[in-house]
Amino acid sequence: MKIEYNNLYTHYVFTTLGRQFMIPEKNRIRIEKYITGIVKNNSSKLYAIYANPEHVHFLISRAATLSEEELATIIAESSESFINENRLAAGQFRWQQSASAFSVSKSDIDRVCKYILNQPAHHKKVSFAEEQEQFLKHYQDTLKQ
Repeated sequence: MKIEYNNLYTHYVFTTLGRQFMIPEKNRIRIEKYITGIVKNNSSKLYAIYANPEHVHFLISRAATLSEEELATIIAESSESFINENRLAAGQFRWQQSASAFSVSKSDIDRVCKYILNQPAHHKKVSFAEEQEQFLKHYQDTLKQ
């Protein structure tokens, strides 16, 4: 059956292999633009993105023809190649083999976009490890309700 309309918002978090600080600030915007292009070329829409030194957050509305995992794989493989071919990281760049994908309701899009775009200030207060723990706790508690 063909789906004519979808409302599939996903907040992804990709982490560099070993949580190494591999994304230099001077190349952050170039990497974000490249990921934005990958999303667009896969019939999806990017709402917000922020590349931290060891992880990237982005919120998208994905095409109904792609699962979260399929789109994550496309983005990860393509962006790894781009970063390495253009020497945008010190050494060999790799993403971890797993990522996080959280569903987002349409009413929460603005809040999640603000959260993503506020990453520099956020990480002055909360480490990435603490942030990840909070996400997992929040979503596990939500599942128990």
